[in-house]
Amino acid sequence: MRNTLPARFPMNPEDRMRQITSLVLAAVAALAAAPAATAAETLYHVGYLDSLGGASSSGNSLNDFGLIAGTSNLADDEHAHAAAWLYGAKRDLGTLGGPNSNVVWPVKNVFGRITGIAQTSKPQPLGESWSCSAFFVGADAAKYTCLGFVWEFGRMRALPTLGGDNGFATGSNNLGQTVGWAENTVRDPTCTNGQVLQFRPVVWGPRPRQIRELPLPPGDSSGAATALNDSGQIVGISGICDQAVGRFSAAHAVLWEGGRVTDLGNLGGVAWNTPMAINRNGDVVGFANVPGGATPGSLNEHAFLWTRDGGMQDLGTLGPEDVHSQALGINDRRQVVGVSCTAHFASCRPFLWQDGAMVDLNARLAAGYDGVLVAAQDINDLGQITGQAFDPASGTLKAYWAIPAAGDSAAAGTTAMHDGVRLPVHARRALLRRLGFGTAAAER
Repeated sequence: MRNTLPARFPMNPEDRMRQITSLVLAAVAALAAAPAATAAETLYHVGYLDSLGGASSSGNSLNDFGLIAGTSNLADDEHAHAAAWLYGAKRDLGTLGGPNSNVVWPVKNVFGRITGIAQTSKPQPLGESWSCSAFFVGADAAKYTCLGFVWEFGRMRALPTLGGDNGFATGSNNLGQTVGWAENTVRDPTCTNGQVLQFRPVVWGPRPRQIRELPLPPGDSSGAATALNDSGQIVGISGICDQAVGRFSAAHAVLWEGGRVTDLGNLGGVAWNTPMAINRNGDVVGFANVPGGATPGSLNEHAFLWTRDGGMQDLGTLGPEDVHSQALGINDRRQVVGVSCTAHFASCRPFLWQDGAMVDLNARLAAGYDGVLVAAQDINDLGQITGQAFDPASGTLKAYWAIPAAGDSAAAGTTAMHDGVRLPVHARRALLRRLGFGTAAAER
């Protein structure tokens, strides 16, 4: 599909960006309206994304522009920074003064806003092992306070808390809203494993310093918002304070809509019931404990799909040898991606679930790719996927971009990895400037 822009841009930069975005969204809508190939019919052409110098990187978020965000180790492999890739360009998003940062959740904002977590230079005053530490690397992973961030116009800014020391941002919608969780000042006796303060689900924005707390179900003291859409629907978890990373803080998978909170149900377990993504139709994916396990709180989870008509559906695993699965991303076609793993996550494979069938993405790769996909983290409305792969040539873990191509492997091999939604060069330049990437990649 070929797009053309008016010969003369409006002078206002925001209006200019709206014009570009409207054209891209129109192109995406036209492509998304076409019938999707079944999972068994689709082949994928895979390309690696350049790291920030280290031996491990991962693409965790992919919007309809082809903007990928995630994390990459630095050259010393002792720290990792949030990273973004667009049209062949890469960008180190930096931190809030500390050693680590990350984009953990699918973001989905198409205006170039990226959200995630970053350490500050302030040591943890209460010695807490906050949620962020599970997603950082190195000896300093839990040493410094961590806040949610918004990165746009080439800069990172911190998001406020509810008076406590730490925060965590996940996704952003196209209305200028970001969700996550933030500590208040209440010392909660149900906190364990280094956690001291309560944390509550919050919405930031649309104004820069605006923060709003979401209600919890009766009896719960802590919770987190993990994803949202443009229809005012937000999903997340609620429970007791516990360890601030799942388990009993995720006793309930919940949906906030119209000022009310609704329990989405479970798969029979009492912990780790965690929504990860929601599409524009209100379909929710994530993971939830199934019955069994050494203790009621042990991680024994399966991927799920929740719909308003069907409730919570167990998507299972890729095979009997796998005991863990997590659904991590969903698009408006109800295509779901995630991971399926053996016990203790000793071996993991990426999956695509579509029309009731779960397939290993490694079985759907076009000719010419000799690596191994490890995880599928997100999928956009064009069916493109990002995640993490093992590159045998370098022995490293790399972020990747997988583009679907109907037909045989020869046809798939002709797909250029930087295409995404193809914009004219001057539109690509405008977008890259706004995002602070520079313009050299627009010529590719």
